[in-house]
Amino acid sequence: MQSKPNSPLAALLAPSSIILASRNSKVKCKAAANVSGDSPTPKGMNQYERIIETLTTLFPVWVTLGAIVGIYKPAAVTWLETDLFTLGLGFLMLSMGLTLTFEDFRRCLRNPWTLGVGFLAQYLIKPMLGFAIATTLKLSAPLATGLILVSCCPGGQASNVATYISKGNVALSVLMTTCSTIGAIVMTPLLTKLLAGQLVPVKAVDLALSTFQVVLVPTVIGVLANEYFPKFTSKIISVTPLIGVVLTTLLCASPMGLVSEVLKIQGAQLIFPVALLHAAAFAIGYWVSKISFGESTSRTISIECGMQSSALGFLLAKKHFTNPLVMVPSAVSVVFMALGGSGLAVFWRNRPIPLDDKDDFKE
Repeated sequence: MQSKPNSPLAALLAPSSIILASRNSKVKCKAAANVSGDSPTPKGMNQYERIIETLTTLFPVWVTLGAIVGIYKPAAVTWLETDLFTLGLGFLMLSMGLTLTFEDFRRCLRNPWTLGVGFLAQYLIKPMLGFAIATTLKLSAPLATGLILVSCCPGGQASNVATYISKGNVALSVLMTTCSTIGAIVMTPLLTKLLAGQLVPVKAVDLALSTFQVVLVPTVIGVLANEYFPKFTSKIISVTPLIGVVLTTLLCASPMGLVSEVLKIQGAQLIFPVALLHAAAFAIGYWVSKISFGESTSRTISIECGMQSSALGFLLAKKHFTNPLVMVPSAVSVVFMALGGSGLAVFWRNRPIPLDDKDDFKE
């Protein structure tokens, strides 16, 4: 590689910093996947960058600690009310936008088949799994609705970090997250209405409006800022990773705190469906992809399929459903998404990508 990333895990919020350097030096996406099996050496990193990399690498640890605090000391995290929660989630979306350019969207058009399969995995496989699990396990209407809602949410930024760890294709992961995030404005409310509308009233228009406000507006602002004020955004990006680690932990801990009493009473009943949803999504996403794609791309699609923006699901459930039980699956999903994705990434990291692996991504 002509250029190595300064901080390979430098941001849950700005994961495509891994490929910004490669974009500038025209490094192939295959190199970003690091098919040799050796992780990039963080040469030339200053002390701040080392701290950020360490904190971000320990993301699953922070999520676990946040979940424990949320369950047993809910008052410590439940101060993150709806408006602050919305602001925090919007900041994560803004941070993702700051790492994107118009060229990224042109690259989407050059890879319609690869991105299309990932999009279908996100908005066909995952929602149908959520509906099937809720129906088979005969969950109550609010819990079933919550499970379906979180299964219809777009890919989360944490999936880009997990993709890097797993030696997947980071560039593809970032673009898939971007596509599913923009698609969420229509797909999340539409699928929730279709699959859960028979269980409880679903206000699809209100869901779409909230998704538009929280997802699209901050992302577009970030992209425009990166395009027209690159010097300014480069200074912001140097600060956002540390803020992102703190914000992401709070966005994981706060939902657990708000439903802590329910989890203490009905923990097993609530945890199993969510764990099954993520496990099945990881497995099906991988094996369906293997039919047409190479190992690196299959790992990427699997992680994108299994890791979604559970925080968005929680926010939508909290704002638009009267029954508090609808929030519970999203709150539990925050933890299982992070732990399952990071665990799978570490498992794959110890299994090298074949040297003759297919390159399914066009720069």
